[in-house]
Amino acid sequence: MIQPDVIGCDIAKAHLDLFDSGRGRHERIDNTPAAIAVWLATLADRVVHVVFEATGRYDGKLRAALEAADYPYSRVNPARARDFAKALGLLAKTDAIDARLLARMGQSLPLPTHAPDDPVRRSLGRLHARRDQLVAMRQQERTRLHEAEGDERDSLESHLAWLNAEIGRIETICRERLRTDETLRSQEQRLRSIPGVGPVAALTLITLMPELGSRSSKAIAALAGLAPFNVDSGMSRGQRHIRGGRKRIRDALYMAALTASRMPSAFKPYADRMARQGKPFKVVITALARKLLTIANALARDKTIYSKA
Repeated sequence: MIQPDVIGCDIAKAHLDLFDSGRGRHERIDNTPAAIAVWLATLADRVVHVVFEATGRYDGKLRAALEAADYPYSRVNPARARDFAKALGLLAKTDAIDARLLARMGQSLPLPTHAPDDPVRRSLGRLHARRDQLVAMRQQERTRLHEAEGDERDSLESHLAWLNAEIGRIETICRERLRTDETLRSQEQRLRSIPGVGPVAALTLITLMPELGSRSSKAIAALAGLAPFNVDSGMSRGQRHIRGGRKRIRDALYMAALTASRMPSAFKPYADRMARQGKPFKVVITALARKLLTIANALARDKTIYSKA
């Protein structure tokens, strides 16, 4: 089996810093499709694996080019890369150092290969992010409206009307794209069958948790940051706490859990039982959010809808 040469890539908005472990050299190229295509042409007939940090939209051009050229890559959590640097005792941080570090990380750790993104899911992800931005702006404007007067109030009300209309327009586009894609439409139907999971929570899981149905319940909970971790050392036994993971997924599941906890025919008995045991409200909602995610993962795996046992 031929071992691939690992190429570490530090990504910035304007450029990419690359360290090629096979050739032992560093280079910088522009973060543009044309420059990336020229660089990939130099890798012809080589077995390579590219490692880079998840940097939102800045890594989009690189991912698209790697997928088109059928080169495997790993997209790693920046916090994990930083922890790897600390473990090596590397305190300095430059673009070139980070590229070399990522190459070494790919050589030392069994990083999973990132699956190509579905174009429809990717476009839904961008629309979902835009909706979140508009909702946050709407909340800010509503807060300002309480103390506004005169022309300022008129301006705020006008902006709020536009925000409401724009949020509605984006939601309509999302619904239409889900409706026209058979796979995503089926996934939404399965998610919406779970009590408490509404259209926004379903869209969030579809766009930001593509691993649903392909991982174990423990692994999927860890990805969302809903898995409790031990804090034990020696004779000390600490409380279990959740940490890390995808915050936007947790936010959506918390809202779904809050709704489900109030539905008598769904999960209210489960939530009430924990409350009677003296569990704090946050612990109850977190446990219920994890339960909803576990159910969603099972439904995606078995390709079925929710039914109360």
